Amino acid sequence: MLNTLEHLIPSDFPTIRRRQAQTLQVNLGYRCNQQCLHCHVAAGPKRTEVMDADTVDLVIETLRSGRFEVLDLTGGAPELNPDFRRLVSSARALGIKVIDRCNLTILFEPGQEDLGDFLAEQGVSIVASLPCYLEENVDRQRGKGAFGDSIRALQKLNTLGYGLADESLMLDLVYNPQGPHLPPPQSTLETDYRAILLDKYGIRFNHLLALANLPIQRFGSMLLSLGQFDDYVGLLKQSHCDTNLDQVMCRSLVSVDWQGYLYDCDFNQMLGLGMHASNGERPHLRDLASMRLDKRTIRVADHCYGCTAGQGSSCGGALND
Repeated sequence: MLNTLEHLIPSDFPTIRRRQAQTLQVNLGYRCNQQCLHCHVAAGPKRTEVMDADTVDLVIETLRSGRFEVLDLTGGAPELNPDFRRLVSSARALGIKVIDRCNLTILFEPGQEDLGDFLAEQGVSIVASLPCYLEENVDRQRGKGAFGDSIRALQKLNTLGYGLADESLMLDLVYNPQGPHLPPPQSTLETDYRAILLDKYGIRFNHLLALANLPIQRFGSMLLSLGQFDDYVGLLKQSHCDTNLDQVMCRSLVSVDWQGYLYDCDFNQMLGLGMHASNGERPHLRDLASMRLDKRTIRVADHCYGCTAGQGSSCGGALND
């Protein structure tokens, strides 16, 4: 896989600073039952990086401090971490909102047959990747049969109470473009998703989140190999919108990798751009209690334009749709 970091620095992205942290986003490991073309983590079945039990304990201890309101679990497939359910249950017992970034097909993996029931019982919010409502597009991006399994998973989640109008069990879907272009307007796309999924499959969901693909890891490497990298970064820069800077996720989120090291966002994590530290060392989760985060400068490079281009893009979808 081709390295993209050297193509993203130096950067003229504007200087931005942190506010009070609200979300602890934890990557539980890079192992996944899928190997998607757009994956910025380069996750897959052969990846062996998994957060160990001691680091999971440190995450739980961090949540006990009361510093964070939301635990956002990602991967890979976060559910494949052996301590996933213990972490979820501990966080929910503390009154922390838990988000599971789920690829949907994981619900049919051996040993995960009761995963949906567990998530519903714990009141976990699900953010589920469904990059298109067309079978051909999804299977091309995620592998043959991925669309059919995703539809079955969504139907199962609906029967458990997810995605209904009362929003008691949140089910949000995630759209990613198929190639090097920006997502269409989120609200328009959500209307199409809602109509087609309901009409053809009887599926309901709460919100659609339109995310831009960032030129890093597997997607960035593909762009480099096709000679499209510079053009895509140019598109992101040309589409930059200053008003999006106020809402980018890195201002209120702390990203934790599978070893417990701290980053300003998940994308920086994948580039190895650790959070700034005065002593030159990589900050770790065990250092967090003594760290003041607000007003701390956020590390940036040209990939950051992916979050401010057009309607904007964050873990919560468009910023100004």
